[in-house]
Amino acid sequence: MRDFSQNHDWLSINTATVRKQSGAEVSLDRIIDQCAERGIRAISPWRDQVAAVGLDKVARQLKAHGIGLSGYCRGGFFPAPDAAGLKAALDDNRRAIDEAKTLDAPCLVLVVGALPGALEGKVTYKDIGRARGEVRDGIAASLEYAREVGMPLAIEPLHPMQAADRACINTLEHALDLCDELDAGKSGMIGVALDIYHVWWDPKLQQQIARAGRERLLAYHVCDWLTPTRDLLSDRGMMGDGVVELKKIRGWVEDAGFTGFSEVEIFSNLDWWRRPGAETLDVCIERHKQAV
Repeated sequence: MRDFSQNHDWLSINTATVRKQSGAEVSLDRIIDQCAERGIRAISPWRDQVAAVGLDKVARQLKAHGIGLSGYCRGGFFPAPDAAGLKAALDDNRRAIDEAKTLDAPCLVLVVGALPGALEGKVTYKDIGRARGEVRDGIAASLEYAREVGMPLAIEPLHPMQAADRACINTLEHALDLCDELDAGKSGMIGVALDIYHVWWDPKLQQQIARAGRERLLAYHVCDWLTPTRDLLSDRGMMGDGVVELKKIRGWVEDAGFTGFSEVEIFSNLDWWRRPGAETLDVCIERHKQAV
C-alpha cells in the first residue's frame, strides 16, 4: 500500500467539499486558487460550478496552476416519465461528456438517477425496475458517444437510502454487473466511482473490489460515516472522525490495482461548510496523511 504519511501527492479535492465556506457559496476559481496555494495536484469539480465560472476559463486556470482532475461531477439522472425526458437526459449527458473532455478529466462520474420527480417530492412513477431499465439504456446510449470521444464513464453506486431519489444502483456488485453487460471486454471505457460513504457497509465490498480490478476502478472517493448521522445527505464526516476502516478499504482498492487519487468528497451543512475553506483544506491534507 502506498505511504501517504509524508506528503499529499495523491490527495484530490472534490470541490463540493469547499463549495461553501463560512456558510457562504464560494466560486470555483477561488477554490482552484486555494488548492494551488497548498500544492494540491487534483480536483473534481461539479458542472454547475464550472458553468458559473465558464468552461474555457476553468480549463485555462487549471492548466496555469498545473492542476489535473480525478473525475468530473456529474452525468446521469437518466430515468424520465416520457420520451422527451429520456432524450433530454441523453442530450445533457452528451454535453457533460464534452465538458469532461475539455477539462481532460479521467472519467465522467454518473449518479444514475432513480424515480423521476422524487427529489421534488412529486414522483411520476413508482416502478424502480423501470427506472433501472432506463438507467441501463441511458448508459448504453451514452457509452456509444463516450467511446467516440474517449471519455470513460464511472458509475457511482449510492447508498440504498438514496435509491428512490438519486440512484437506483446501490451496490458495487450491481454497478459491476452493468459494466460487464455493456462492456464485456473491459475496454476501460466504463467502470465505477467507489465512494466510501455509500459502500463501506457492504458485506461483499472486498470481494467486489477485487472483481472490479484496475480496469473498472476509475475513481475513489473518501470521507467518513458519523455516528450519529444528523443528515443522511449533508452530514458526511472528515476522514478519521467516523466509523469507516479507511486504511483497510484502501488496501483492498490498491490490491486490486488502483493507483489514482484519493478524492475527498464531504457534504457537511452542519460542520465543514460552516468553517473557513482554508481550515477545511488544511485538515483534509492532514487527515489524508493520517487516516486515509
